Amino acid sequence: MDFPTTTPELAIEARGLVKRFDETLAVDGVDLAVPRGSITGILGPNGAGKTTTLRMLLGIIDPDEGYRRVLGHDNPRDVARLIGYLPEERGLYPSMKAYDAIGYMGALRGLPLKEARNRGRALLEEQGLGHAADRQIRQLSKGMAQIVQLLGTLVHEPQLVVLDEPFSGLDAINQGKLEVLIRGLADRGVTVIFSTHVIAHAERLCEGIAIIAGGKVPFAGRVDEARDRIPAQVRLETSADAGPWTAALPASTRKVGQFRFFPLPESGIEPLLKALIEGNAGIRSLSIERAGLHDAFVAIAGEAAAARLVTDAGQDEEQAA
Repeated sequence: MDFPTTTPELAIEARGLVKRFDETLAVDGVDLAVPRGSITGILGPNGAGKTTTLRMLLGIIDPDEGYRRVLGHDNPRDVARLIGYLPEERGLYPSMKAYDAIGYMGALRGLPLKEARNRGRALLEEQGLGHAADRQIRQLSKGMAQIVQLLGTLVHEPQLVVLDEPFSGLDAINQGKLEVLIRGLADRGVTVIFSTHVIAHAERLCEGIAIIAGGKVPFAGRVDEARDRIPAQVRLETSADAGPWTAALPASTRKVGQFRFFPLPESGIEPLLKALIEGNAGIRSLSIERAGLHDAFVAIAGEAAAARLVTDAGQDEEQAA
């Protein structure tokens, strides 16, 4: 297959990725473009095809159809030492000390073992975990062990970091630490792509997202573009309950208590404001609220997929408790 010309500003390019396992179509025609130095989220419920997509991008498994290019290479395995990968299935040797576990993972990526161990200690200190450096993995809390494995993913200073459900099982404090760490990587020019079923993480962290459901990607682009799929909503409160000004309100206006809600008119807010003022509506409050990513996800992927996201997030909270 002839691949298109390399796009230097992209860390990851994928077109038409398809993967079948026996009779199951796990991924069905995924397209993806991840700019260098960006944070991109693959957002979808469990079983949507996120992990399979990431594994194809990394060359762990090959697609049945389509192509992918990572850091300018058609074979992702050629640049494995430039990539940090945190799999969904966590795995550390329980008898290893924390700093040694990080060093071991760095050595697997080409670092001299001594240097990797020294970096491991330094990374633990940076994360406020220097006191745990000489503890065995079995002596650490689940959250601390996950942070150790994440640091092992970063110890060789990769150009691209791929995280599969990195927030799963972490409590709120460690989730916050991980968000800070991810932002710090992007600030240094590292490209980060992570999968998640928690909309809040994608909304806070990501410049771009790919929404995946049923192995398909119905949307891939900037977060603000996804939110713009739904018109901004206007919330209006007036002292007058009726008058000629009501004719300027959209037909879809709904009243809840003292407030009226309706989509922002295509003509903008100014003509409506003029009608309200001239009609003596008595504006008490007026606000324009952009749709959140959750509303955009529902509009793009459907309510069933959104409900599964909520269920998955609830199960995560139970595991972290």
